[in-house]
Amino acid sequence: MHRTLSRDLPQRAGTNIKLEGWVHRRRQLAGVSFLIVRDRTGLAQVVAPAGTELPGEETVVEVTGRAVANPVAPGGVEVVEPDVRVLGEAEPPPVELFRPALDAALPTLLDHAAVTLRHPSRRTVFQAAAAAMGAFRSTLNGAGFTEIATPKIVASATESGANVFAIDYFGRPAYLAQSPQFYKQTMVGVFERVFEVGPVFRAEPHDTSRHLAAYTSLDAELGFIEDHRDVMAVLTDVVRAMVTAVSPYGFPGVLVPAALPVVHFADALHLLGADPDEPDLAPEHERALGEWALKEHGSDFVFVEGYPMAKRPFYTHPQPSDPRWSNSFDLIFRGVELVTGGQRRHRYADYLAALAARGEPAAPYETYLEAFRHGMPPHGGFAIGLERFLARLSGAGNVRETTLFPRDLHRLTP
Repeated sequence: MHRTLSRDLPQRAGTNIKLEGWVHRRRQLAGVSFLIVRDRTGLAQVVAPAGTELPGEETVVEVTGRAVANPVAPGGVEVVEPDVRVLGEAEPPPVELFRPALDAALPTLLDHAAVTLRHPSRRTVFQAAAAAMGAFRSTLNGAGFTEIATPKIVASATESGANVFAIDYFGRPAYLAQSPQFYKQTMVGVFERVFEVGPVFRAEPHDTSRHLAAYTSLDAELGFIEDHRDVMAVLTDVVRAMVTAVSPYGFPGVLVPAALPVVHFADALHLLGADPDEPDLAPEHERALGEWALKEHGSDFVFVEGYPMAKRPFYTHPQPSDPRWSNSFDLIFRGVELVTGGQRRHRYADYLAALAARGEPAAPYETYLEAFRHGMPPHGGFAIGLERFLARLSGAGNVRETTLFPRDLHRLTP
């Protein structure tokens, strides 16, 4: 007999079936006993005579029986006359997974992730993550992008201002990659349009609700652009697709208007009443801009463009009309920066000048700069932090709630 998933039970009413899954809940009443079986698609109710010995929660079982209609059962069908066989024994779990909500502190959820991730509310977050990554991929595939996979061990710590993790690479110093930035730019010279879904590593000394030492980055880079606005247009399509993809998992209501609001960095400071010489946006500025976008534009997203060149990496293209500003942007989602992107420099001579202006030698960047010595088109790209997207989407107060196995200043297990 082939396995029947819980979601397919309504189509099997009146037939003999076989369920396989975990014991989600066991209830033994005076007149009848119930077993709720959980599989990857949902819950199924099994009814047994009173006094039947039933295995405990999280035991893995095979149940054979007859599916019959019952409007009060999950899906309107339950299984009667069951024969229950234990496939895998289980000790009592550290939390009660059958409760509608997990009544446990965040450290408990993370310390026992192997079990707590089984709870439907936790599983849903990561089903949404899979849907979001699928939408990211399908949108860019449809726009002529090629998916790539780049090294996560690199020879130099020159990719960004963030701290790096040093490692011993067969007796030589090496580092965990902070981003695929240099590689995806190089691959624009091969495929014109590329993207990657993969881990990035930041030796973050911050113990906050929004910082992680390792997270999933959704990166894209595209060539033959006019400026950063072309990148913003692709990102808007991607974000719209991701929001649509996650809505079936209980995250509807995200406001994505036809055109996302855009404000220049200098105008944003004026709007906020902030010091015009501020070099960057503080978290309270991002929150205020998120509220402004929602109130004035009916949008959960707002682009801030034209950040000061002094606060952007050397490969960022300056704003042609005023080189104090950059052709870069951040996308703020519900008051938190979600995406950083922009137009890159693409001429070899411009890179040499930018490095010289910073007092940096070109030698450490030579393998990166080789692509620009042999002709690169105007290009740009962006990177989305998946876990932060999920946190803003779900309203989680801490990004660790939307990270499978978080790594931060203090946590290295499980």
